[in-house]
Amino acid sequence: MSWVPAFKIGLWNAWLFMIVYPLQWLVVVLLPKRVAERTGHPSDRQKGRKGRLWDWATQGLWIGATLYSIFLPLRVPTGWFYAGLGIFALGLAVLVSATVSVFRTPPGQPFIRGIYGISRHPMYLSMIIVYTAVSIAAASWLFFLLTAATFFLQRRQMIQEEESCRLRFGRSYIDYMDRTRRWIGRSIRRP
Repeated sequence: MSWVPAFKIGLWNAWLFMIVYPLQWLVVVLLPKRVAERTGHPSDRQKGRKGRLWDWATQGLWIGATLYSIFLPLRVPTGWFYAGLGIFALGLAVLVSATVSVFRTPPGQPFIRGIYGISRHPMYLSMIIVYTAVSIAAASWLFFLLTAATFFLQRRQMIQEEESCRLRFGRSYIDYMDRTRRWIGRSIRRP
C-alpha cells in the first residue's frame, strides 16, 4: 500500500466503485415524495447548529472522497484489486438490500425488516465496506484514512437519526434498538 496519493485520471480508477453512491443518491432524489419523507432523518431544527456542522463535515468528506476517486488508479490486475473487488461486491449487496428494504417498508413504519434486521444503519455500513474496498483495490493508505474519518463522522449521524426515530416511533423503535446492533449483528437478550 502507498502513502503517496495517486492523481491520474483513467478508466480503471476508484470512481468505478464510488459511482454507486451518487447513483443511489439520484434514485433517492427521484423517489416519490411519500417514500423520501420516511427516511427518519432528523430535521435541521432537531439537529441544531452543531448537528448541521457535523452533517456538512460528513457530506464534505463524502464529496471529497468521491472526487478523489476519479484520480485514484485501481491496482489492476493485482491481488489488491481482486481482494478489493470482492469486498466491493459485499458492500454493493448491502446497499442494494438496504435500498430495497426502504422501498418495501410501509409509510409511517420504521425500517426494521430485511437487512435492517441485522444492522440499524446498513447504508452507512455499505459505505464503510465500499470505502474499505477502494482502499484495498487502489492500495491507498490515504483512502483508508478517509474511510476511518467517515466511520467516525457517520457514527455521529447515526446517533442523531436514532434519537429522531425514538421520538417518532417510540417503544417499537427502542425494542428494535435492543434487538439490533448499530453496525451489524443481533444483540444478545438478557433475561
